[in-house]
Amino acid sequence: MELRLTSDEVITLKEKEVIYSALKRSGIYLTASCGGKGTCGKCKVKIIKGSCNVISYGKLTQKERESNIVLACQAIPEGDILIEIPKESRLAIGDKIAIARTKDLVHYLKSYGVDINPAVKRLYLELPPPTIDDNISDLERLKRSLNEKGLKDMRFSYGFVSTMADTLRIANWNVELTYIRGDDTRYEAIFLSPIDTCNRRFGLAVDIGTTTVVVYLANLLTGEIIDIGSTYNSQMRYGDDVITRIVHATESNGLDELRDAVVSDINTIVDSLMARHSIQSCEIDAATISGNTTMSHIFWGLNPGSIREEPYIPTLNRFPEWRGGTARLSINPQSPVYTVPCVASYVGGDIVAGVLASKMHRNSEIALFMDIGTNGEIAIGNNEWLMTAACSMGPCFEGSGIRCGMRATSGAIESVKIDPHTYEPSISVISGGHPMGICGSGMIDAISEMFLTGLIDQKGKLVKAKTERIREGEDGLEFVLYSDLTHHKDIVLTEVDIENIIRAKAALYAGIKTLLTEVGLTTDAIEKVYIAGGFGNYINIKKAIILGMLLDMPEERFVFMGNTSITGAYLCLMSEELRREAEDIASKMTYIELSVYRSFMDEYMSALFLPHTDMSQFPTVTGMLK
Repeated sequence: MELRLTSDEVITLKEKEVIYSALKRSGIYLTASCGGKGTCGKCKVKIIKGSCNVISYGKLTQKERESNIVLACQAIPEGDILIEIPKESRLAIGDKIAIARTKDLVHYLKSYGVDINPAVKRLYLELPPPTIDDNISDLERLKRSLNEKGLKDMRFSYGFVSTMADTLRIANWNVELTYIRGDDTRYEAIFLSPIDTCNRRFGLAVDIGTTTVVVYLANLLTGEIIDIGSTYNSQMRYGDDVITRIVHATESNGLDELRDAVVSDINTIVDSLMARHSIQSCEIDAATISGNTTMSHIFWGLNPGSIREEPYIPTLNRFPEWRGGTARLSINPQSPVYTVPCVASYVGGDIVAGVLASKMHRNSEIALFMDIGTNGEIAIGNNEWLMTAACSMGPCFEGSGIRCGMRATSGAIESVKIDPHTYEPSISVISGGHPMGICGSGMIDAISEMFLTGLIDQKGKLVKAKTERIREGEDGLEFVLYSDLTHHKDIVLTEVDIENIIRAKAALYAGIKTLLTEVGLTTDAIEKVYIAGGFGNYINIKKAIILGMLLDMPEERFVFMGNTSITGAYLCLMSEELRREAEDIASKMTYIELSVYRSFMDEYMSALFLPHTDMSQFPTVTGMLK
């Protein structure tokens, strides 16, 4: 049997194979928030010719079923079949490598009062060639020269020694030694290279996000960012959120598939950057990895299964400084790869890197750091103490579990304004053109506008009598944000969607309030709020306060930090001192498991309203409603 696509690809089908699996096997990936379990309703395909045994129609509407739309993960072809993949169903992976400008990170690095001082060092050595009279071994000869330079008691791995003899002779005994100080303060030799072979020094800072992978190529001598590459995290083909991926990792070959996906993403970027700048792999001295606890485990091929099971214990939080070969990266196999330390199962190195990048750990003022995403990680503190938690917001702000939800990519509605008299919405679409769905910032805008104009009540229920745009849908009442008469596709927010978003914002707000209560502070004590993550950059602060997601405080206290995970990784790459600060941050953080706190559930229940049951906590919103 053959599966044909209208875009001319032909795939040989296996017996009783669902369309989703056949496409994935052939390198064609569909949006599938649930990892192909049939629950998200995102992997839609249209049957043009042929028939399928449909296991379940899931969330498909009656109109979609009548139009021969099926879920690829729930459809088993019964013979040769021709399908069309709608644009919104395709998952674009591997085509997002892009050069981007970044702020002056060298200047930012120096604002910490530290010099460029990467942990990886290089030393020029001119060894006397052996003779009949001076006939000590190659390693002893190297040690003798190092002792003369004050570098005593250095460690040498098998990988180093196995290539040493050839390198010394090829280089005519004039070499550069790359070395690093180990965890126990002893130096360790990394690799030898001839003087003129690898005379430039580069490093990689890598952010492994749940959604995207970002790589900075940096000059280790000057700190300059040479180039940047980014791509979607290909693990998305196995599910949108960390829980789905943890489950996949525990299945047969699942961990290998997840690891291969992200390592391939990183190497594709690295290979591209090296080719663009004519860099040899031996010239990349080091790499730093930053990611949440699950992403860090998967990158190193460690089973993350225990992370999601009570008592939620990861395999490790402090990762040894393993080598590029162990990491399977396209760099010198002996180059050290540092992983920013994690704190707990759901507070990872990306949050430690974020706190480092915000400098909140250096200041006396009490600050709040938040990464608004699936895990909803937050940290509160100053230069004396740090407390952290994860709020488990879920992936709705990245489009999962929302009828017309999608990530903040081309075609997503990113902002919404509703006329208070006609109730007609005005929308802004990323990259312009017709919308294909709505992303997180658009959801926040839309719901806050609907609340202010009276289209929804404090519980998030739609008021049908207000406008014809509120109608009965297959999941109950829904509000039509955009109607496409040409393609018969409406972009809507359903009451179920609104309920999911309210639950997510309530989790974040409740987490913040619980942490404040645990340290005996009130909202007024927070002098700065640092918002991290790509999604955070597009949030309208005023609308998020109306929603009840952020604390009601002056807008000037909020600071958008962008991708603090990659910034923190860069800082750790370029400065041995800042790497130690990252270790200190992780050690100083007190992790609170919110699920065991009764006060968290009380705060959560109170926050399941717009903006909150206690309106005294939102005086600004109260003023708007009068």
